[in-house]
Amino acid sequence: MAEEAKSKGNAAFSSGDYAAAITHFTEAINLSPTNHVLYSNRSAAYASLHRYAEALSDAQKTVELKPDWAKGYSRLGAAYMGLSQYKEAADAYRKGLEVDPSNETLKSGLADASRPRGPSSNPFVEAFQGEEMWAKLTADPGTRVYLQQPDFVKTMQEIQKNPNNLNLYMKDKRVMQALGVLLNVKFAGSKGEDTEMNEAEPAKKVEPEPEPEPEPMELTEEEREKKERKEEAKKEKEQGNAAYKKKEFEKAIEHYSKAMELDDEDISYLTNRAAVYLEMGKYEECIQDCDKAVERGRELRFDFKMIAKALTRKGSALVKMAKCSKDFEPAIETFQKALTEHRNPDTLKKLNDAEKAKKELEQQEYFDPKIAEEERDKGNGFFKEQKYPEAVRHYSEAIKRNPKDVRAYSNRAACYTKLGALPEGLKDAEKCIELDSSFTKGYTRKGAIQFFMKEYDKAMETYQEGLNHDPKNQELLDGVRRCVEQINKANRGDLTPEELKERQAKAMQDPEVQNILSDPVMRQVLVDFQENPKAAQEHMKNPMVMNKIQKLVSAGIVQVR
Repeated sequence: MAEEAKSKGNAAFSSGDYAAAITHFTEAINLSPTNHVLYSNRSAAYASLHRYAEALSDAQKTVELKPDWAKGYSRLGAAYMGLSQYKEAADAYRKGLEVDPSNETLKSGLADASRPRGPSSNPFVEAFQGEEMWAKLTADPGTRVYLQQPDFVKTMQEIQKNPNNLNLYMKDKRVMQALGVLLNVKFAGSKGEDTEMNEAEPAKKVEPEPEPEPEPMELTEEEREKKERKEEAKKEKEQGNAAYKKKEFEKAIEHYSKAMELDDEDISYLTNRAAVYLEMGKYEECIQDCDKAVERGRELRFDFKMIAKALTRKGSALVKMAKCSKDFEPAIETFQKALTEHRNPDTLKKLNDAEKAKKELEQQEYFDPKIAEEERDKGNGFFKEQKYPEAVRHYSEAIKRNPKDVRAYSNRAACYTKLGALPEGLKDAEKCIELDSSFTKGYTRKGAIQFFMKEYDKAMETYQEGLNHDPKNQELLDGVRRCVEQINKANRGDLTPEELKERQAKAMQDPEVQNILSDPVMRQVLVDFQENPKAAQEHMKNPMVMNKIQKLVSAGIVQVR
């Protein structure tokens, strides 16, 4: 139990959580009160929090329990240094060197404790004196923003009143940054590393005392073995990666499996092996590894990105195994779970592809030309009875059963036209032409709808395109005639004011008309038609200009008198 608590303390210390480390070491000491290593480790944790009085007490206990252990004197010296008791620190380092004369840490500590110091040996206190403190904090862009935060200003005022209470606020990163500005030094450090103080300017009269650096935790034999196994596992993983790149899959699996035996606290070995199984087509094995990775990852509170990676890999295996539309459902669900862990673009693409594939398979599975024919016949019956909504329902079912049947689209377009749903009808008519460009009925349906929408130029083009496939079709010929009548009516100026206004309003929504009117060349042509007849005659010789003018005349924008 004591070893377990000690291991937790070591881990917390390594991650920079010194308060948690103290809690775990205290638990271990309660279980094993004569273990000198535990007091040494807790002394280092106290020193890291600048609680040098407690660090000193633990260091003294360490030396008491193990007077022939050099590291105990190192802890003792560090605690005295933190308390600015340099003579006592030097004595502690000397006693340690008597035990281990070649110990470099003790030699360095003794040199530091023995160096001359001026009367003002606490620059931390001086840094918070007077109005200069606020001027420096205001001048620095990094701390200037903190002065707008009331809690920070109050904290700095408290420290200014009693600088010796600085240790109470050392966990506040803003205070540490402010201290660096006031001392003109830069505090650097990251999680799990000791804090260093680097000089920002070489010319500085008062230099701060360097903080005693906490020394590495003592590791038990079991901990050393665990560390070595982790290093060996990483090497196996690297060899597995190399084999995977060479497509030596069996060898890659062997290395990843060995890495898992050495270290079961890293799920990347599982996800990597799953990737190999996926490449080999062993989808069941891939899914098993991914499930284990997710379960183990949650137990270890692993990075959510790794959990998402395992789920995405599982989804890919499920897609590979899918044989019908329903088989895609677990894959889609797995991709969605992965996206809740981490929204990765690759996972999102895989989800979209799976949903698309499912939809396509559903259409294929639903395909039945015989039932489609029956549904179309039912639709025809309702159409004859003028029950158009019911007809639309059966035609729609026919289309689902056979999406390539142009007759169902054509008939539904006729229903939509009767119901006044012209945009839907136009869409179905265009689908007819898309599926079969020689299907004459598609052109008559489309042309009729465009005519009803009073898009006479477009209707004319549709009818003429249909005549290219069936030149003698009377329905198409009649359509052309009706369009010509309406266009000529505009050309002759025979439109009523209401008709003209309506046609102009509709024309202004036409992108082609908008482009013509916004074209600088055409705008000049229109000006010439009004002011320069001779220039207008020259313009009319240009076929492109003539076609655009005709378009504007048909739209009622330009009137011929």
